[in-house]
This record gives sequence, structure tokens and C-alpha cells, in this order.
Amino acid sequence: MKLDQWRRGAGTALSFAIFGIGGLAIGLLISPLLHLGIRNRDRRQHVARHLIQRLFQVFIAIMKGLGVLDYRLTNVECLQRPGQLVLANHPSLIDVVFLLAHTPNAACIVKGKLASNPFTRGPIRVAGYITNRDPEAVLDAAQASLARGESLILFPEGTRTTPGRPIKFRRGAANIALRTEAPITPVLIDCTPTTLTKGDPWYHIPESRVMMSLHILDELPTTASSSLPRAQQARQLTRELSDYFNEELERLYNERNTTAIA
Repeated sequence: MKLDQWRRGAGTALSFAIFGIGGLAIGLLISPLLHLGIRNRDRRQHVARHLIQRLFQVFIAIMKGLGVLDYRLTNVECLQRPGQLVLANHPSLIDVVFLLAHTPNAACIVKGKLASNPFTRGPIRVAGYITNRDPEAVLDAAQASLARGESLILFPEGTRTTPGRPIKFRRGAANIALRTEAPITPVLIDCTPTTLTKGDPWYHIPESRVMMSLHILDELPTTASSSLPRAQQARQLTRELSDYFNEELERLYNERNTTAIA
């Protein structure tokens, strides 16, 4: 392993430690203070989300300063719109960090097991993030969140992308879009070289510094044939969204590879 890899490995370990300590601090210190000081739940969640957004911005700056990664954001101002359904592919463990850092007052659908993890439980609860344990409850919570003008972040694959394979969305995102008719904001995430992918341990340090690229695309309408039953509408929209993301990602990868060769 090269000296630079050792340095980035140490920076990665430190970043994980900072993330864990920060999660514990939010759960053990900040959350109780917010509950004491702010009785209104919606107001408390809004303050907590704003705090988490700022902390994630600082966390990203720390990772960049440690040489772990660099990043590039395209059309990030589009994430400032309220009440949007933000759909993204999911190549890396830290995708959600970048999305929450740049999307104001955003709710997020997270895996149920994270609500039991001591490092993530506190932030999830105080910010009112939505766990995916009960599909019907997720739909109700997502609808209520978007109706309040909050943005909702969702990874429609339901898990991290397997590198080199086409992405395949589950129907949850389509069901939410059809029920709420919220505008869809697609986000393409490119992580080069790949790191923290599904099944990839944190100590597998890539040979070069990671570049995280987030490309926020134009808003998509929620379209499906209204003559079809809702289940068929969801399947149709899921297929259309999967095809759209795969086409746009292929175009993005081709542009990136062409630029690298040039």
C-alpha cells in the first residue's frame, strides 16, 4: 500500500470515529436539550434537521481536509426547492451525507435497523426521519412530510448499488410519487473510484482519492396512465424511472471516461 493510501486510510478511520461520536452526541446531549427547549414537534424536527445539515457540511469539509475525498456538485441550487421528492442512485455509504448536507429541512427514509443503532438512533429520532419497517406507515409518513412542504430523500433501490450492474428500483418511490403527486428531483451520484459500496469494508482504501459527484437534474413530472389500477401505475412508473436513471448514468459515465482520456 502506498504512503498516500495509508494517510487516506487513517483519515477514513478518523472520519468514521467523528461520525460515530457526532451521532452519540446528538442522541445523548443535543436531542434532550431540544426536547426541553422546544415543545412543538414540527419546530423541534426543523431545528434538528437544520443542525444536522450544518454538521454534515462540516463533516464533508473535514473529510476533504483529511484527503479522503473531493467532491463536485452540479445544479445543487435545485435541492433548495421545498416539497420535492429527491430520488438518487446509491453507490456509496456516504451518499446520504451529501444529500442531507445540501437539502434544507429534508426528511429521509432510512432502514429500520438504523433506528436501533446507537450511533444513528439519536439523529433519526430527533430529526423525525422515516424508517422503512412498515410500508403502509412509510407511505402515510411520506405523504404527511411532503404536505408540510418538507423535501423527502429516498434511494429507490432500497440498498446500495452493486458496481457495474444496472440499477433496479423498487416500487416504494413510485407509490409515494403517485400518492403525493410531488415533483421528482433526480440526483445522479458518481463515486470514483468506488468506495464504501455494498459489502465493501471501510478499510479497503482505493488507490486514489475519491471524487464524489452529485448531478441534480431537471424536475420530472409524476406520470402514469390514469386508466390503470394503482399497482400497475406504480410498476409502470418504477420501470420508467429505472430506465431514465440507467440512461442518464450511462451518459454521465461516458462523459467522465471521455474527459479522463482527453
